[in-house]
Amino acid sequence: MPALKPLNLTGQIVWLGHVPDREAALASTAQGEMALSFAGPVGEDHGGLTRPSCSRVISQYPRGTEIKNTRQLSVVSAEELAQIAEAMGVDTLDPWLVGATMVVSGIPDFSHLPPSSRLQIANGATLTVDMQNRPCHLPAAEIDVPHPGKGRAFKAAARGLRGVTAWVEREGTARVGDSVTVHVPDQRAWAYTGG
Repeated sequence: MPALKPLNLTGQIVWLGHVPDREAALASTAQGEMALSFAGPVGEDHGGLTRPSCSRVISQYPRGTEIKNTRQLSVVSAEELAQIAEAMGVDTLDPWLVGATMVVSGIPDFSHLPPSSRLQIANGATLTVDMQNRPCHLPAAEIDVPHPGKGRAFKAAARGLRGVTAWVEREGTARVGDSVTVHVPDQRAWAYTGG
């Protein structure tokens, strides 16, 4: 029996972005296609086979420890971006403002895909979902440029809607307009109830 079950659920890539230097700016630049290597999007600042550990994994490793990079891409949902924008009181929230790598449409409750789910692009390139991407304060400054005074609202508005982080399991190319099929782990939810 396969460990992953393809769902009868196909979305579409509606936007791709590239962050050349996140130290200079978190904002991403739109592009029509993206080469995906095992180290992530080619030339993208979030790429690499490894990364230094950060505050997200401080319970496991001292800050700066070299670990596997499971945060090569930030994948968000077009529908959830619209929900965030509404909660912030703005008409639209462009994905480049939040440093997104990929925006997909047509996959309900996208930010809650189970970890280890696969997003398989039409040509076979495949992303493995690490986990939900928790919102942070970093996009606030970028958001304030087109939406003065609204950036601070992003973190609360994006809670549970910020998309997922992912890493490349199979190399290939992603293009705007490509279909994306969801595959989920074929196992029941963990029933642990302890603390």
